[in-house]
Order: sequence, then C-alpha cells, then structure tokens
Amino acid sequence: MSHTPENLTAAARRPSPATRLRAWIGRETTGGLLLIAAATLALVWANSPWREAYQTLSGTVVGPHALHLDLTVAEWAADGLLAIFFFTVGVELKHEFVAGSLRNPREAGVPMLAAVGGMAVPAIIYAVVVSAAGEPTALHGWAIPTATDIAFAVGVLAVFGKGLPLAIRTFLLTLAVVDDLLAITVIAVFYPSDLNLLYLVAALAVVALGGWYVRGRRARWWVLLPVGAVAWGLMHASGVHATVAGVLLGFTVPAVAMRGEATPRTLRYAHAMEPWSQGLALPVFAFFAAGVTVVDGGGPGEILGQPVVLAIGLALVVGKLVGVLGTTALVTRLTPLRLAQGVGVRDLLPVGLLAGIGFTVALLVAELSFGHGSEHTDGAKAAILLASLVAAALGALCLRWDARKARSADMNVDGVADDVRELIGDAENRD
Repeated sequence: MSHTPENLTAAARRPSPATRLRAWIGRETTGGLLLIAAATLALVWANSPWREAYQTLSGTVVGPHALHLDLTVAEWAADGLLAIFFFTVGVELKHEFVAGSLRNPREAGVPMLAAVGGMAVPAIIYAVVVSAAGEPTALHGWAIPTATDIAFAVGVLAVFGKGLPLAIRTFLLTLAVVDDLLAITVIAVFYPSDLNLLYLVAALAVVALGGWYVRGRRARWWVLLPVGAVAWGLMHASGVHATVAGVLLGFTVPAVAMRGEATPRTLRYAHAMEPWSQGLALPVFAFFAAGVTVVDGGGPGEILGQPVVLAIGLALVVGKLVGVLGTTALVTRLTPLRLAQGVGVRDLLPVGLLAGIGFTVALLVAELSFGHGSEHTDGAKAAILLASLVAAALGALCLRWDARKARSADMNVDGVADDVRELIGDAENRD
C-alpha cells in the first residue's frame, strides 16, 4: 500500500484504540452490560467451590488504621470507587438543573413528581410487608427499593426502545436523575454514623476550595482528584457517607460556558469521568456487592424465604410502577402539568418498570441499612438482583410492544399535535 497524502490523512483521522475503547465504554448500552457481567461473575464465584476465596478477597483489610481508613476491599469499592460515580452524577445533575431537562420546572414537573411517587410507594409497600411479617428489625431498610439505576435502566431503553420518541428517554432520565438526587439526600440524612462536626466542616471547606478552583481560567479536571480524595477522607471521618463528597464536588462545576469556552465544564468533566465511572467504579462495586452466597447454611430457600425478599421484590417491580403511573395520572388530571410532546400514558408502562431496576444505589443502601453479616443483608441483595432482572425483562418486553403499536398525532392528549422528530434508536446511533 502506497503512502499517498490521502492515505496519510485517512490514517490521521482514524481514532486510536484508546479513543475507540473510550467511546465504547461511554455508550449507554455498555454500562448496563458491564454491570450485568460483574454481578453475574460475583454470583457464580460466590456460589462456586472457590467461594471462600471470594469472601477472603472481599474481606481483606487495606488502608492505614491511624487515619481510620483500614477498610475491607468491599468497603473501598462501596465508599471509595463509588464516589467517582457519585461525582459524575453530581456533575450531570448540575448540568440538568442549569441547562438541561430540569431547568424548566413546568416542563420537568411531571417526571419530577413521578420520581417522588416512585420513591414513596415502594417505601410504603416495603414497610407494610415487613411489618405484617413481624420483622421490625428489617424496617431500617425502607429506603432500599426507592432508588433507580440510571446506567442499567437507560441501557435497556437504548437497546429495546429503538423507534420510540426521544422524549421517552428524556422522561426516564429526568425521573432517574431526581430519584438519584433524593436517594443521595436519604443517604446523607438517614444513614450517617456518629457525626463529627469538625471533620464535616473541614470536608465542606475542601469542597468549597475545589469549587473555587474549578471556576478558574486554567482549571483542569484531574486536579480535582487530589482535592476530591481529601474531601472524601474528611467526609468519611465525619460520619456522613463519603460518596456525598463526590456529589457536592460535582455540584461545584460550572454548567454554563465561561471564559470563551465552547462547551460548559459540566459536559467536559462528565465526558472525562464517564469511562472511569461506567468502566471501573460501577462494575467493581457491583462485583463486590452482588456476591451473595446462597449454597451455605439453609441454602437458597432460607435466604429467599426472608420477608425482606418479598418486600423488596414487590416494592421494586410493583411499587415503582404504581408510584410512577399513579402520580402521573393524578398530576396530569389535577394540575395544568402535562406530559411532553410524543409521550403517551402507555409509554409510562415500560418507564415505570425500568424505574424498578434498583441495582447500584439499592445495593449500597442495603449495605448501609443492615451492614455486613446481618441476617437481612444477603436476602436484601438477592431480592435487589432478582427484582432488577424481572423489572428489566418486563420493561424490555413492554418497550417492544410499545414500539410496534401505531402512535397518534397527539400522544400526550394536550390538544396540540406532537412534533416528534427524533427517535431513541437514532439518538443512540449518533452517540
């Protein structure tokens, strides 16, 4: 092959393997696939003849005792690596509130209120079931079924929702983003350890320092890594869950273009951190959180027979659906708020089911609720995995059913013809 100018130009334009890998990890479908692969590997290993090696690895203590950072590998995954994910969530939340789908409360009102209903109804169902079963010690896990896994849910929508209006994806994203914000608030308020105000104030001061730096003319995202590490350590010492430091630091990133920049720093930082979040933090956390051993003791029957399993299963699969659909029905009938153009009531059936994919945040809340070694922990994790799988499967089936049905000119029944020009499949291909 001759090295003509045309060939050299084409070679120069060809993306490098690292760039292609980064683009692949950044795709919406990839996050869900990596989560499933990591959780499956953990479940297989935790129930294999070599399960003791998995438990030993998870329980290995690493870190300096003098700084109170002598944590197990599993705790480092939940408290440390997951902070990367929560930083990315914080950056994305900031962008949505300032320049994205949440900037206009009137337009975002329905999915925002649907998110509240989608958290309240599962919590109520969980509390009712465990109370009726006579398990008062399990009530502390009421927040487990309230969270939605953004990466997993949007990944299923991207794969099975091809041909549907992009407004459905926006509705699910808005719902999941508000859901995550409320879940973070729940973690910070209801699951702190013994609170140390001195360390908390110090952590907030470091976050403020990071916020000052990130608004500077020559701010670089990687400089926030050491700043974030210090804020994380101080937040961990304060008793507040350390991942909250990641969210707060993400909120400090400017969401509007400044100093002559073409794009807001929220978009650039989210793009830079996404491969680390989806490709490393979430799969590693899932690997250490999803390894439920069901072959020891009384076997699968004893674990799956726990009241928390039924409570979480009903809350995620049924409660989320009822909460999202019921709240939307009430809001659209009793208030001036309406669904976005192109979104009909029938579209909310798969959305409500996808909202029942708890996974990442639900597993984290399960550990915070019951801790390691509790009689409820393994049952809660098993229920989260099973319910998320059921919700994903039902959601996928409903998406294909929805995509095959003819759509009217006024899906949201607001008296104005819908102007729907973008489809979910097209949006995914453009990414």
